[in-house]
Amino acid sequence: MARFLRHIAGWGLLLLGVVGLVLPVLQGWLLIAIGALLLAPDVPVFARLVCWVETRFPPVRGVLRSVRRKLGHGAAPPCGPEDRD
Repeated sequence: MARFLRHIAGWGLLLLGVVGLVLPVLQGWLLIAIGALLLAPDVPVFARLVCWVETRFPPVRGVLRSVRRKLGHGAAPPCGPEDRD
């Protein structure tokens, strides 16, 4: 049930984010980022996107991992060279 609700919220936020890119009232990029983070455990495209962001912008890595922990996503997948054994 939680996975179903996460999908509904994630895809809804992505849709609102795309609308927000056109409308000046909504912060489209922020809604897209939150939607992608919600969908990352289940949709491989978004998991790769989150890994790319962690690798490309190392200062954001800690924030993303704490948000993942709060959302209950479990351990972060190995994204960068320092995560791989």
